[in-house]
Amino acid sequence: MIEKMKFLSITGPKTDIDRVVNTYLSKYEIHLENALSELSEVAALSPFLEINPYKEHLSTVNRFYEELENPGNIVPGSMTAEEAVSTIQKLQTRADELASTRKKLENEHASLIEPLKIIRHFRNVNFKISDILKFQYIQCRFGRIEKEYFQKFEKYIYHSLDTIFIKCEEGERYVYGIYFIPAKEATKIHAVYASMHFEQIYIPNKYHGTAAEACESLEKRHSEVHAELASCKEAQTKLFRDNAKDIVSAKNALEQCSSGFDVRRLAACTKSETDNVFYILCGWMSEKDALSFQKNIANDDSVFCIMGDDLPDTKATRQPPTRLKNPKLFKPFEMYVKMYGLPAYNEMDPTWFVAITYSFIFGAMFGDVGQGLCLFLGGLFLYKTRKMNLAGIISCAGIFSIFFGFMYGSFFGFEDVLKPIWLKPMDAMMNLPLVGRLNVVFVVAIAFGMGIILICMIFNIINAVRSKDVERSWFDSNSAAGLIFYGAVVVAIVLFMTGRKLPGTAVLVIMFGVPLLLMFLKEPLTNIVNRKKDILPADNKGAMFFVQSFFELFEVLLSYLSNTLSFLRVGAFAVSHAAMMEVVLMLAGAANGGSPNWIVIVLGNLFVSAMEGLIVGIQVLRLEYYELFSRFYHGNGREFRPFLKK
Repeated sequence: MIEKMKFLSITGPKTDIDRVVNTYLSKYEIHLENALSELSEVAALSPFLEINPYKEHLSTVNRFYEELENPGNIVPGSMTAEEAVSTIQKLQTRADELASTRKKLENEHASLIEPLKIIRHFRNVNFKISDILKFQYIQCRFGRIEKEYFQKFEKYIYHSLDTIFIKCEEGERYVYGIYFIPAKEATKIHAVYASMHFEQIYIPNKYHGTAAEACESLEKRHSEVHAELASCKEAQTKLFRDNAKDIVSAKNALEQCSSGFDVRRLAACTKSETDNVFYILCGWMSEKDALSFQKNIANDDSVFCIMGDDLPDTKATRQPPTRLKNPKLFKPFEMYVKMYGLPAYNEMDPTWFVAITYSFIFGAMFGDVGQGLCLFLGGLFLYKTRKMNLAGIISCAGIFSIFFGFMYGSFFGFEDVLKPIWLKPMDAMMNLPLVGRLNVVFVVAIAFGMGIILICMIFNIINAVRSKDVERSWFDSNSAAGLIFYGAVVVAIVLFMTGRKLPGTAVLVIMFGVPLLLMFLKEPLTNIVNRKKDILPADNKGAMFFVQSFFELFEVLLSYLSNTLSFLRVGAFAVSHAAMMEVVLMLAGAANGGSPNWIVIVLGNLFVSAMEGLIVGIQVLRLEYYELFSRFYHGNGREFRPFLKK
């Protein structure tokens, strides 16, 4: 069902808004509207402009909150806004100190990586790097050369040059080393090395001692920085861990204060040259909360509240927000309703209808005691532990699968374990006049579909009457005219199938023409009832009106037929389920009473349950949306969103 709403206009001195929010409104759930928009016809109103002082602190505490482990398990304590701000400021100071230290260490760590990466290749040079770089008459270069070029260089060129090449390290692809050359022949010899693809590595002049000593010193400092970074990170983690309850409490307090302060964004203020400025808040409450709120403020002379229809200067006649209120058993099915669209405030809540029909049709299509029991228990477990709405739906559907499993006499695919209470889907046949021999399940599925379609038409008429829509109430394909026509067809079919041809023909002759004529002329008839000047639509007069109406009526007749035949899938899946399980038993060797292969039976049941359960679930949802919802439900409501935490 949809909870009944009341529109409230709350006003009082501008300086008193925080007290009202914290003392009264925080106890209730209110869907606030923009007061300036709601009171657009009221003159001399201005927005309530103030900067939220809690936003920055709330942003900080949210960062701290994200650092906690399982913060949802911590129960927040009582804390005032001032205590929360003081707590966050102290934690921020300490966190900033740790962050600053960590930043310095990270920068130092980054500065060590490149020098260490360079010097590692030359660590076996037993000479001070700084002295090598200061040679005056001899030039040197550190670098690497690919192995194949180095071999050619060493074999054909090296001995003919005035150079010394010291090999420092040899890897899979490169040879690292240093070459020395006389300064006066530097240009020529550098060119030779370059032609052999020698890649120079620039050595910064900041290494101390030999290459091995410099490398050892850098590695030692690198390890120290790593340890200090780990210590700093642990200190930060400990800071948040030791103050976890304070962080959660401060977050809770600041969220409430910030939300309360943000009420100003939707408030309006009266303009005044004196200090007597008033705020105005507009919003929706449930009728129960609204009455309790008015009772709560009855003795407070600083708060004034007008409720419901006593608001002549507002736009409170707009569509109220929708808040669904259903029993726990039906609650999971609200997910399917919201997927299609939330019901409008004056529209019928179809949650209970979806819960019953979805579960019933699913069970009829997937009737098996054992598999249904697995669906029920598995869905119930996930719903209780994970709060998954889909799991709750599966659990409810599993109950009806068990019920129809007993009706069909099926237990994990075995058809001879249980005696069917009703029939076996694959074997039950019947003879019908004018049609011949048909499976009983298909006949029942069509009859069930016709009954459900008639019920949906009644729902559409109820919704149309509530919204005062004349066309949808009387002349539409799902209105009173459509109900009479389709109901007459159903009655006639039942009479024909039971051998009563004369009454069936009489019903068709009497009830066939008038409803079709009403649906054909629905637009002009609606205009006549609504007393409009133009009886025919302004953009569709003359012959075009009759042509369009004819094809629309033809489409309506086709939709009646297609929607009815869609319910054949209920019987088809009931039969196919039995057929699939028969195949599983054949593969397991249990079809002829032999000793079954239980591994095949278990795997087969798992496969059928997963695959067919998914397909059936989708097909039932399709029936709900296309054959049922489309007849009576629009789903153009807007959700009730409480602005404040209760």
